[in-house]
Amino acid sequence: MLYCIAADATLIVHLAFILFVVLGAVLAARWRWMPLLHLPAAAWGVYAELAGALCPLTALENRLLVLAGRSGYRGSFVEHYLWPVIYPAGLTREIQQLLAVTVVLLNVVIYAWLVRCRSRRDDGEA
Repeated sequence: MLYCIAADATLIVHLAFILFVVLGAVLAARWRWMPLLHLPAAAWGVYAELAGALCPLTALENRLLVLAGRSGYRGSFVEHYLWPVIYPAGLTREIQQLLAVTVVLLNVVIYAWLVRCRSRRDDGEA
């Protein structure tokens, strides 16, 4: 029972991490120190997608599922949980690369917007 709870908690943390990678730049609008956490997380997420690397959280979750007497799964968290919901077809390298580029572009746009807003605000205060 404890391993099942731990596996489910790992799943939730994994999903939260993915959301943070994709949208963490938005939090920088509220907290100026957020890029110190977000940019390394985003870099890892982009690397994992481009290199096809398996996230350590996936390995942890699989281990906990096995210890709980349930079967683990093959592939990544995205392939196992998110991809079937978003796209019924299988995950390809090209799509993983597109996802990585999308994450980078989205975050560049958000950070550029934040820098622009802050520079305008700073100019107005001078």
